[in-house]
Amino acid sequence: MAGIGRVVIRDAEDTDLDGLVALEARSFTSDRIARRNLRRLIGRPTACLRVAVSADGVRGYCLVLLREGSLLARLYSIAVDADFHGAGLGRRLLADAERVAARRGRAALRLEVRVNNRRAVALYEKNGFRRIGRYDGYYADGADALRYEKPLTRKRGAGPGKRV
Repeated sequence: MAGIGRVVIRDAEDTDLDGLVALEARSFTSDRIARRNLRRLIGRPTACLRVAVSADGVRGYCLVLLREGSLLARLYSIAVDADFHGAGLGRRLLADAERVAARRGRAALRLEVRVNNRRAVALYEKNGFRRIGRYDGYYADGADALRYEKPLTRKRGAGPGKRV
């Protein structure tokens, strides 16, 4: 397991695309985000694509979607390189996603997770997410999903659609 002291979380850039695509391929067997979609999400006002990078490249990412006029943000995807499992990087990315959503005026963060993804379910529950639903056959491969939500403390004066 690698240490995470030298990992920085920042907004994704076009130069991160190869690393993001490679991490997607290593992390997910289905429902992967295509390269062209990742490229479109970088810098988009309704998305926050954040990467965790070390000197060796992309080690993780989180993608938060922000619908115009909505008080809800959606954690669409989060992935951590297997070499960094257990090192706290997932927790750091999750906290970053919450901060990003709160700064953009969102009152809550929602997500879906595969029912059999015990590592992720434990992370969400340990960090204050509450289960609010279950969806049969949610994923492309037919896997079921659990839906979670966490209230956020919004930055004063922030509102949906406002950059803070």
